[in-house]
This record gives sequence, C-alpha cells and structure tokens, in this order.
Amino acid sequence: MKNILIIGGGAMGSAFSIPCLENNNRVTITEPYSKKFIKNLSSKNKFHSALKIKLPKKLRFKKFSHDLFNEKFDLIVIALSLSGIDFIGNYLDNLKIKTSILVLTKGLKYEKKKRKILTISEKFQKNYNLSNISILKGPCLAKELVRKNQTSVVIANKNINKAKQIGKMISTDYYLTEFSSDIIGIEVCSAIKNIYSMIIGAGQSLNASSNLFQKSVIEMNYLTKYFKGNGETTLSLAGVGDLYVSAAGGRNSKMGSYLGKGFTFKTAKKKFMPNDTVEGEQLAREIAPFIFKKVNKKKIPLMINLLRTVIRNKKLKIKV
Repeated sequence: MKNILIIGGGAMGSAFSIPCLENNNRVTITEPYSKKFIKNLSSKNKFHSALKIKLPKKLRFKKFSHDLFNEKFDLIVIALSLSGIDFIGNYLDNLKIKTSILVLTKGLKYEKKKRKILTISEKFQKNYNLSNISILKGPCLAKELVRKNQTSVVIANKNINKAKQIGKMISTDYYLTEFSSDIIGIEVCSAIKNIYSMIIGAGQSLNASSNLFQKSVIEMNYLTKYFKGNGETTLSLAGVGDLYVSAAGGRNSKMGSYLGKGFTFKTAKKKFMPNDTVEGEQLAREIAPFIFKKVNKKKIPLMINLLRTVIRNKKLKIKV
C-alpha cells in the first residue's frame, strides 16, 4: 500500500482516484481553489457534480494547506488546469518538496522573457526546483474512467524504471499503463492534440475530417521533433490515441464544428459554449507568440490557420 496525494478535485483528478484506491492505496484528494469541488469532495456522500457519480467513501478529502504536506506521501499527483501550474509549482518549491510527482495536466507554457516554450515537467524542474517528475497522458475521458471502462495511458519518465514503479501503484485490470522515456514528446503530443482536434472538428463531413486527421498527424510529427521529442511518439497513446478521442467527441472538436460552419471563435463561444472551457483555445493563446515568430509556417498550415482564427478572431480558412 502506498500513500498518494491528488492535488485537483476536478473531473480527472477525482476519476484518477478510483484506480488508485482499487490498487489498495491510501488516497487523499485536495482542491486549492474551486468552491464547487471542495463542497463535492467534503460532503458525506461525495457526489461529484462534474462526473455525476458518488466517489468511494474511502477516498479521503483534506483541506489544502501547509499542514497537509506534513504527512509523508509516496506520490503527489498534479491534476490542476494549466492555469494552476505556476501556483502549485511555486507552492511545492517553497515547501522544498522532494516527493515523486506525477503530472496529469496537459499543456505547454510560453516563457516570454526567455522566448521559449516549456513543457510542464521542464517548467517544474527549471523554474521551481522540483525533481523526480513523471507525466501521465493518453486517451482518457474522466467519465469513462469512473465507469471503469477499459482505459490505456502512458507514463513517461527519463528513467523508465521510475515510470514502471508508478505503473505498479495505479494499474488495474481496466486501467492499463504503458511506459516511455520520451517525456518531451509525450507532453508535446498530448498538448497540441487539443488544437488539432478543433481542426478535425471543422470538417463538415467524415471525408473532410479524415483528411484533416491525416494532415494533423503530419504536423504533430513535425512539431514533436521540432521541440526535441521523438517523432514516433506521435503514433503513441499520447499522440494519435488522444487525438482520436478528442476529435471524436470532446469540447475542442465541438468548437471546431462551429468554426467549420463559418462562425468566428468569439461568436461561437458566446452563442454555443459560454460556460465551457475549450483547452485548445487556452493553448493557442499560450503558444501563438512563439509559433508565429519561430516555426516555419509552411510546415504547419493547419496550426497557423487555427491560431489566427482564435487569436485574431478570423473565420477559419482551411483547404481540405
């Protein structure tokens, strides 16, 4: 039995607690700022409003505070949104945390002063002195995971044995883990697929969407290698696997469908998805300054068109 702390009480963090508990671990979950999820997790029946399910009674909820970290944990899991990465990085740095960390969050961060894009693991290591970082990515929908539908993910660490140690902690007969040492490639693929799923969603027929899918994979391969990842990772669970799930029915794909019909991003967001978080939009705004200036636009025409659509509120113009 291992002692696991999950930071982030949203859909994915809460869903992730289930295979951890079923693998006979002691699991604590905490939520830094969402009043809604704090209320969900601290209630007696632990009904999660986003997952529409009662979480296991043996899942412990503790208030997010310095005192929480007085307890010795074997693994700290980061399941916050991209906007919370700097907050938690700084917080753990101040506490001089040396515990093994597993990052579920998907995304990339643009360092304006350094004019460089960093993966989340790079940011933790370079900006916040956090070491022993592993990442977990792949085609995993939280609502399917809580129903215990078979799910496969990939855990990445430069030291593959450390990734496998975490796999032993969390794997079940329905939550299957693969392993990779290409931590950069896995992170890049899992982030940019949110943008490409918007592009695929813009196709107004299966024929058009399949064409966009194929072209998206080519661009993902180029960008993965550009950021010093392994191009073969594009074909992994974190690449085409995650892209398929997102394109088949996620919020990014839904937004893409409205863009494909001729709506500008602002109009589509206001009219059809006012309360939805579109991860592809967040990433587009984060990386656009770097992509526009540094990357060969001829190599990634789909990405460039999508960024212009979001950042400049232009109508999407993609030739299939």
